[in-house]
Amino acid sequence: MPYAVTNPATGEVVKSFDTITDEALQAAIASADEAHRGWSKQSTVAERAALIRRVAELHNERVDELADIIVREMGKPREQAVGEVEFSAAIYEYYADNAEALLKDEQIDLLAGEGSALIRRSSLGVLLGIMPWNFPYYQVARFAGPNLIIGNTILLKHAEQCPESAAAIERIFLDAGFPEGAYVNLYASHAQIETVIADRRVQGVSLTGSERAGAIVAEIAGRHLKKVVLELGGSDPFILLSTDDLDATVEAATFARVDNNGQACNAAKRFIVVEDLYEPFLEKFTAAMNAVEEGDPASDGTALGPLSSAKAAEGLAEQVERAVAQGATLHSGGKKNGNYYSATILTDVQPGSDAFHEEFFGPVAQVFKVADEQAAIELANDTPFGLGSYVFTTDAEQALRVADRIEAGMVFVNLVGADGAELPFGGVKRSGSGRELGRFGADEFVNKKMIRIG
Repeated sequence: MPYAVTNPATGEVVKSFDTITDEALQAAIASADEAHRGWSKQSTVAERAALIRRVAELHNERVDELADIIVREMGKPREQAVGEVEFSAAIYEYYADNAEALLKDEQIDLLAGEGSALIRRSSLGVLLGIMPWNFPYYQVARFAGPNLIIGNTILLKHAEQCPESAAAIERIFLDAGFPEGAYVNLYASHAQIETVIADRRVQGVSLTGSERAGAIVAEIAGRHLKKVVLELGGSDPFILLSTDDLDATVEAATFARVDNNGQACNAAKRFIVVEDLYEPFLEKFTAAMNAVEEGDPASDGTALGPLSSAKAAEGLAEQVERAVAQGATLHSGGKKNGNYYSATILTDVQPGSDAFHEEFFGPVAQVFKVADEQAAIELANDTPFGLGSYVFTTDAEQALRVADRIEAGMVFVNLVGADGAELPFGGVKRSGSGRELGRFGADEFVNKKMIRIG
């Protein structure tokens, strides 16, 4: 697939980029390997942290330029695009601030014998990152930030529809003072990516994307004994058990479904409501979703832009039509207009239907009625995914009890949109393995070397 910027709001092909040649790809891998053998080994943690701090500053200095790029590339409403750039800067700042603490030696208390023992953290080498289009800067930040302070070097293959933001990120790393080879952008084909993973100089791969892409990459990496971190799909439950402010809860539910045009792996997608709140919640949620207006993503105040591509819009429409054909009720929305798709609610989604276990990557909410807490937990866990989850309750003990039983990597209680640079991100089941962000994000691609001293 060629690398091209196709504005999803207009369908216009803005700019295209050539795929890297095989010769240039080999030179890129060699450059990253050389940077690891030289710059990485010769630089201190403090020096690498200073470079990452400059990367954060450049994101903030170039926020308008960077935001405009992803509005064009994938249709993100501009205010959200600005927010993504600023959050990416905060992630780099977090790793700059905490680099030395995250990488300090860890003493081990010996059970027997004289002397001491410690764990010293060091880099593995060249890493490959395969990143998606839905958060072009944020996804890169949470991979590149920790790994560059560790001293790993980065080969970054971005989504085919994000070549302009991919180039802008590489330029920031170079302008921040990183040497050639520390962070290398690759306009690589899928076949070339297999070559990169297989290369003996590459020590690991991190992928954020679909289940299908994750399975393919993990299979290739496993064949070559390479470490893998996978952040895949999600169909996160939003469980409403009790509330003392239904309007605020509905506002949170609506934001959790339509933010980023509904195209987030950890968006709330299945709304599970106890029966005494079901009708009032559905009434208010329907009104709120119907009030979400589509608009030009480049205009301030736009709540819902287009889906990322014609293929995405057509696929989502087909999913909704299939869900209805298999017994679901199209409660509201369900209108496709070009690459735009209206905020939509499905009810009566049937167990055993495709929709019951699929991820809807767009502003489509499924609403379910359950009898009680136990039924809510069972329905929440009846999914192949296990990324995030949301629990709304006025009972603090119930909140922790339910959180303990939800099969997911993350649980947010009584709030949405609360991701932070310090909070580990990742899932279980078919949502992948490994963690990004926080201290756990700096503990994936690292040699935890044990040193025993007599």
